[in-house]
Amino acid sequence: MAVLDIARMGNPILRRRAAEVPDPRAPEIRRLVSDMLETMEYAGGIGLAAPQVHVPLRVVVFSVEAERAIEEAAEEGPPSEPCGPDETDPMADGGVPLTVLINPEIEVLDDTVSPGLESCLSVPGLAGEVPRASAIRYRGHALDGSLVERAARGFHARVVQHEVDHLDGILYPQRMTDLSRLTFTSELERAHRHVPAEV
Repeated sequence: MAVLDIARMGNPILRRRAAEVPDPRAPEIRRLVSDMLETMEYAGGIGLAAPQVHVPLRVVVFSVEAERAIEEAAEEGPPSEPCGPDETDPMADGGVPLTVLINPEIEVLDDTVSPGLESCLSVPGLAGEVPRASAIRYRGHALDGSLVERAARGFHARVVQHEVDHLDGILYPQRMTDLSRLTFTSELERAHRHVPAEV
């Protein structure tokens, strides 16, 4: 396993569509995923796409700890609708398990669009408000070739859409509709520290 160099905004690899993976079970894909997971952990991210580590293949990894999921859900408010009939979101119980998605696809389940703050390991030091579909279904393959298919809403759906965008050469600032909502993360942290406590 190795910590890989993360491409930053402006690198051409982040602007082009990544190629399909012919065989998800190939040893080189397993090695890539292992390195991506180590890189994501080292960088403190919750998701990473292969193009971000200079590999133009359709592979993403992500996970969200329960504490972060609860915090994000509180900021976004309760979902207006469930994902759909008989749909379950693993994040509803607190977090998103570590997920590897190879050749992922997304289907929008709810036309409602919600704004939310996003940051990115390839756009360090910045965060922006990005509109995203509120509920999606995603599918892709795991390392053993099995099909992974889940419904997701809220922050879970946002994370998946953000990572899959990387595979199509899209960074979150390109999704923003109001660039005045782009800010330095240090300013967000400063503002958060100076918010008076509610009484």
